[in-house]
Amino acid sequence: MKRVDDFRLRFGNEEYVPIMIGGMGVDISTSELALEAARLGGIGHISDAMVEDVSDRKFDTSFVKDKTKLYKHNINNMDKSMVQFDLERLAQAQRLHLGRTMEQKKGPGLIFVNCMEKLTMNGPRETLRTRLNAALDAGIDGITLSAGLHFGSFALMADHPRFREAKLGIIVSSVRALQIFLRKNAKLNRLPDYVIVEGPLAGGHLGFGLEDWKDYDLMTITQELLAYFKEEQLDIPLIAAGGIFTGSDAVKFLEAGAAGVQVATRFTVTKECGLPDKVKQEYFKASEDDIIVNGVSPTGYPMRMLKNTPAIGAGIRPGCESYGYLLDATGNCAYINSYNREVLAHPDSKNISVMDKTCLCTHMRNFNCWTCGHYTYKLKDTSFKKPDGEYQLLSAEHVFKDYQFSTDDHIAMPEKEF
Repeated sequence: MKRVDDFRLRFGNEEYVPIMIGGMGVDISTSELALEAARLGGIGHISDAMVEDVSDRKFDTSFVKDKTKLYKHNINNMDKSMVQFDLERLAQAQRLHLGRTMEQKKGPGLIFVNCMEKLTMNGPRETLRTRLNAALDAGIDGITLSAGLHFGSFALMADHPRFREAKLGIIVSSVRALQIFLRKNAKLNRLPDYVIVEGPLAGGHLGFGLEDWKDYDLMTITQELLAYFKEEQLDIPLIAAGGIFTGSDAVKFLEAGAAGVQVATRFTVTKECGLPDKVKQEYFKASEDDIIVNGVSPTGYPMRMLKNTPAIGAGIRPGCESYGYLLDATGNCAYINSYNREVLAHPDSKNISVMDKTCLCTHMRNFNCWTCGHYTYKLKDTSFKKPDGEYQLLSAEHVFKDYQFSTDDHIAMPEKEF
């Protein structure tokens, strides 16, 4: 039986282990996790979600503090349209976070950054342009465009000297989404270097409807995209993502024609992952019934998470003066609307509950929104339960190599640390 290591992901004349670790934000896919993937010959992602806050925590900068101070007078105002990002400071944070990561890179692999279009930041075009170009400035190996259709994203960085040098890819969930993207960018004469097809079992935001995601499966969509590539004579590596839990799962997609796989769920319980250890234990302990898909994200996309996530039903004040990453071009956000509705409905209540939406920025920043993949309930089968009831954390290298070398749906257990 073949192993993942029997295949290689090719970009031009370069070859890589066909394992890509997904970009989980906010700083869940840490630099340390991405660096391990690159050291081992694969591809690691970091996310630029809330990059100013990530920079503050890692490098003792004061981007969030200064922004909060600037807009402090607006905290109790229901209208957040005046809250703007300083584009130069945003670029500084992006270059610092990504640049420091690239300076540490060792090994034959690559490091990409995941850039979500849905981080509209009260200036969708301007802030995305800043993030993309600052990432290229920082020397990132590649950029994965996610959480949106990205019709104009290539054009936003077309004048950058590294536009045709860096690897640029996009996440899609259908042939149609890719067709539209290619058509919108045709005049630039620049095809994506890779396409990630994300199925309905992925973690976090999903590119499917809240009610119909169960009607789709990753293998079918993968085969549809491969057929489209063949028909259009497109030589673009296709990366399958979402619900690939074992090396044997990965081999099925590689044998079907995918150039690689993107995985994330099993890396959430590694030591290099940015989740607090107590949250990692929640992932280990989750049952299948604990995993739900709901519509609480202000982005409008369905989102998969643990049903006991503290973000669900929380009625905290919108933190836009400090964060505001989901403000649209008019300074609006679906959570702000829901929060204001509940405040007006319960004027005398000190604590309100908002059930239909959540303040994603604040809760992701505080690791209180426990997004997860469908197979999170299987994580308990990948490690040992200690006498105190907690599970032993894994190393990223252990999980990576298990994907790379395992066969027969076998999952290698770690060496006991107790």
